Amino acid sequence: MDWRTKLLNPAPLARRDYASLATPVYRGSTVVFENQAAVNDDWQQAEKGYSYGLYGTPTSLELSARLAQLEDARHSFIVPGGQSAIALVYMAYCKTGSHALVPYSAYGPNKEMAEGLLRGFGVEVEAYDPLIGSDISSLIRENTTLIWCESPGSVTMEVQDIPAIVKAAHTKGVSVALDNTYAAGVLFDAFAFDVDVSIQALTKYVGGHSDILLGSVSVRDEVAYSAMGPIYRQLGLAVSPDDCSLALRGLQTLAIRLDHLEKSTLQIANWLANNEHVEKVLHPALPDCPGHELWKRDFTGSASVFSFMFKDNWSAKQAEAFVDALEHFKIGLSWGGVTSLAVVYPDLVRPGKDFKGRLVRLNIGLETPDDLIKDLASAIQKATAG
Repeated sequence: MDWRTKLLNPAPLARRDYASLATPVYRGSTVVFENQAAVNDDWQQAEKGYSYGLYGTPTSLELSARLAQLEDARHSFIVPGGQSAIALVYMAYCKTGSHALVPYSAYGPNKEMAEGLLRGFGVEVEAYDPLIGSDISSLIRENTTLIWCESPGSVTMEVQDIPAIVKAAHTKGVSVALDNTYAAGVLFDAFAFDVDVSIQALTKYVGGHSDILLGSVSVRDEVAYSAMGPIYRQLGLAVSPDDCSLALRGLQTLAIRLDHLEKSTLQIANWLANNEHVEKVLHPALPDCPGHELWKRDFTGSASVFSFMFKDNWSAKQAEAFVDALEHFKIGLSWGGVTSLAVVYPDLVRPGKDFKGRLVRLNIGLETPDDLIKDLASAIQKATAG
């Protein structure tokens, strides 16, 4: 064999019986088959064997299987991010002439997709009050094919009555999808409440370190699996095996991080609730948060993200000055990582409410809570002194 040919021979030369605690990172596009009869191009690689890297490698399928096991799902599709997870669900359930429902407290880009891409495709997405509960039945039409839930809601943290919404939807043959990122797929058991599809931005708690972009779409049963799979294939939602490897590593510390974050976040939320400059703290574990009783009934814990609003004697400019004065908290839009974050929502739109630029969202990281409280107190003092 010429040395040039030796360079290209894919046959392994090292032993392959290395038993590691870590899942190997498999990078590859082409799958080599034993013979022509074995060649296939099927996305159902977990059942039918590997066909092409677009549909996953052993690294991404390991992540898929572990998430499905964790969530008690039929299957978990791994996608490039939370927004692509949302897109996959919409494309699987909606077509021209379809009607869908989404809470007005949902993740902003979900609503942007509804008003942009989906409207252009002839799909009508109607916003609804997240606290509507079983009354959502009155909004379901003959052409309604999908109801989105997100609980707690983005920024304003409303907790939804998911069992009531699911019952109303299924009575009329409508599928329910839940953005379950806040709960990391574990603090709220979506499939125990018969949700059809549960998505996550794995970028957040599963990744846990603000260094990957990934999403997941977990399905309850064979019906949802069959609806999702062909669209997953057609959209070409390939993911990085390196990112999947980091997500697998993140899963190993997820329980410890969530426990620690819950305790730290509650300490800080309670401190803010008793601060003279704060009008309201929106944290689902606090009694005055919308849907708190539902949170107590349905959730097994709380997470690291919540919001609070300064009193009406504060201006939007002061709220901005407060955030700028923070030192341990960094200014950023994401959450779920080890670093504490803060951001003001000056243009937040909620029907019948005007927050006047005084609403701040916090993500609590792994810093010592006392240091974070001192940082908050110092920033409040600086904003009021100015």
